[in-house]
Amino acid sequence: MRPCPRVQVAGVRDLDEALMLARLGVDSVGLPLRLAVHAPDVTEAQAARIVAALPPGLLAVCITYATDPVEVDALCRAVGTAAVQLHAPMPPAALAALRARRPDLYIIKSVIVPPAPEPALREALLAEARALAGHCDALLTDSLDPASGATGATGRVHDWSVSALLARACPLPLILAGGLGPDNVAEAVRAVRPAGVDAHTGLEDALGRKDPALVAAFAARARAALDETGATAAGPPPVRGPAGP
Repeated sequence: MRPCPRVQVAGVRDLDEALMLARLGVDSVGLPLRLAVHAPDVTEAQAARIVAALPPGLLAVCITYATDPVEVDALCRAVGTAAVQLHAPMPPAALAALRARRPDLYIIKSVIVPPAPEPALREALLAEARALAGHCDALLTDSLDPASGATGATGRVHDWSVSALLARACPLPLILAGGLGPDNVAEAVRAVRPAGVDAHTGLEDALGRKDPALVAAFAARARAALDETGATAAGPPPVRGPAGP
């Protein structure tokens, strides 16, 4: 099983930006496509050209709100990504169908944490994560923006104790996202003890481009904190379905 990304940065706008991220210690770059709220940063054709030119060792992840297994499979094949991050609600049966079609695809499924979750909701999120875990390679916790309905690229920090609960109780690696940047990533890693972290808006300048100084600081501090907490990218292998057509 492919190891979970330790430091992921989403919202790549071109190849130069992706290569800059790789030089500064990023393991994985996210390409948001077919989104429910935000506009994509690149077209699918541009994303495919970026992926084709990436250096070995830099994982490209298609980030999408698409939920139909056939559509997700076709999108990943068209863009050329070996990994997908699914941000919309998706029942375990749909994930199982995607896994059956693409046993080779690294699947990251988001679990979205709303503001101030009550105890009952925490238990519901834990039950959701456990139900999804059998069909994924990793989970990712991110923040809900109630105003827009966005479940990613919100710039909002959620209650890290929920992510910590999922990191302890679920059998898969957990990636922490939501409002992370150089100033809070070390604290977040110590609080949650995830396998990896993901950032987007917290690393951008006023024009929406990734700021090299912010990226360098984020990657260095994230890696140091992950090493300090003994974070592991490995987890028990997920349930695999048979290869599909």
